[in-house]
Amino acid sequence: MTDTLDALKYNADGLIPAIAQQHDTHEVLMMAWMNRESIEETLQTGRVCYWSRSRNKFWRKGESSGQMQVLKELRIDCDADTILLLVDQTGPACHTGRRSCFYNKVEGDQVIIDRDVLIDPQTLYA
Repeated sequence: MTDTLDALKYNADGLIPAIAQQHDTHEVLMMAWMNRESIEETLQTGRVCYWSRSRNKFWRKGESSGQMQVLKELRIDCDADTILLLVDQTGPACHTGRRSCFYNKVEGDQVIIDRDVLIDPQTLYA
């Protein structure tokens, strides 16, 4: 595993994009960043850990909201520059309280919101 993690193409900040997808429905939930340490922790614990660029610290999905991601499978793309996490997501994955962060849908010359808020963000992060 050491050689595989060494071969990943991290950016200048030591980060690699990670896409989270619900393992059984294949719904794309979110995109975030991981560093080597967060990947190692995720593999060791089975609970997804990201690197928060805005907070400059580890972000264990669900630590403040309770909406955890349990790792089912980790895949690396052919260029070794993106990770795909197949997860079991508890509740909403998005900080807006929606199931997925990809709720803005372009239809013609308009953008519509096609996902409802499942949990009000003020309740989610209370």
